[in-house]
Amino acid sequence: MFRWASLDRYQDFGLLVLRAGVGLSFLLLHGFHRLVDPASWSRVGRAVSYLGIGFGYQVWGFLAILSMTLGAVCLILGFAHRPAALALTVTMAVASIWKYYPFGGWGAAGYPATMMVVCLGLLFTGPGKYALQGR
Repeated sequence: MFRWASLDRYQDFGLLVLRAGVGLSFLLLHGFHRLVDPASWSRVGRAVSYLGIGFGYQVWGFLAILSMTLGAVCLILGFAHRPAALALTVTMAVASIWKYYPFGGWGAAGYPATMMVVCLGLLFTGPGKYALQGR
């Protein structure tokens, strides 16, 4: 009979899989292609308007895209893991608000809200032992 507790010894490997999967998702789906396209910075930065911020959309967008690109690389490598996870948590919180209001609720905000929770969890768990910056 299989004992689930036997998988406990692979917790650090599980964190590596989680870090790599989330990091690749951010890097390939959301980050890099927008980082090299300055025209997208203002579009992404407009999300802060739902927080009452009415200026600097290009700067806010650049910072969000930078967190999704550089933060993704940091998660994958396990370097500066907690600052990267915090930056991604905040970025995804703003993205959740941005998707929720103009696009009609949690159906649209579900993905960024889920990624926010995952990044928050990674913030608390740390990178595990398979990282450039171990526990």
